[in-house]
Amino acid sequence: MTISLSQDDYWSLVCSSELSVPPLDSFDVIWQYPEALGQGYFRETYLRDGLELAIADYQSHDDIITESCDRNHPLEYTFDLSPQNHNLSEAPSYAFFGSGMACNERRQQIAHQPIRWVSVHIEPVVFESYAGTPNDPIPPTLQHLIRDPNQEFYGRSGQATAAMQIILQQICQCPYQGFTKRLFLESKVWELMALILEQELEYQQEKPLVAKLKPDDVDRLHQAKAILQQNLDQPPSLAQLARQVGLNECTLKQGFRRVFDTTVFGYVRQCRMERARLLLMQGQMSVHEAAQAVGYASQSRFANAFRKAFGVNPKTFSSQPWH
Repeated sequence: MTISLSQDDYWSLVCSSELSVPPLDSFDVIWQYPEALGQGYFRETYLRDGLELAIADYQSHDDIITESCDRNHPLEYTFDLSPQNHNLSEAPSYAFFGSGMACNERRQQIAHQPIRWVSVHIEPVVFESYAGTPNDPIPPTLQHLIRDPNQEFYGRSGQATAAMQIILQQICQCPYQGFTKRLFLESKVWELMALILEQELEYQQEKPLVAKLKPDDVDRLHQAKAILQQNLDQPPSLAQLARQVGLNECTLKQGFRRVFDTTVFGYVRQCRMERARLLLMQGQMSVHEAAQAVGYASQSRFANAFRKAFGVNPKTFSSQPWH
């Protein structure tokens, strides 16, 4: 069965449902996902006027199609933490949008698929108050993020870095209440925004270079990425990888950096650390076993790499109540 609703009607149903958990703070609102549609919750935290954090974890009984009309869109970033959309070797994806006009859109939600995300909405005036002073104006390479309400908004996708994933964990597992919680969460959403903007600046600078790559070269670079994901414990050398995908080493190195915003072995290291992090969170492996599973023969080298990626020793990380 497929249910079709306008976006307004869908959110009216969600917001009319009873609170699943009484909020501990006045700036938190928690809605139970309507039982008629599925199960789970939506949570909104109002950090200040024009700055909101939302966290959701739900699934529907049936396929749901929603349609939205043209509307004004704030700046927004949303991290997709749904388990079916990334695996042990791949970081979660995110979508980043500037302000402007969002055109009519049709979305489909698949029955029984867990939906989990963390999203932040920032009104343009709030963003400009941080970034647009006479002595520190918004740089030209970021001015495309603030557009006229009649102009279509900007958007792109990306993959979460190790630093972003740590902040997401801190947001989802915030240990504070009251004023301290609000202060902590606001600092974290801006910290995430800073990391996204850093990637955005790099993306804008390198976009003309990416355009020079042939479509066939880009396809081969994606093949190289898939090969690395499948061989994290024993990745091929640059020469071997270049031969496997039919590129010369120079195009492989430069193209990989331009398309994926990291070096070949920087990507291997990032994937290894992400897989190790998830293995330790699952609680089924010791630090030594996790190190071996991602290709580290030396536990000390693994510990140094893990600490550099996540800012914490793997033994300390594995002792946390993740599971």
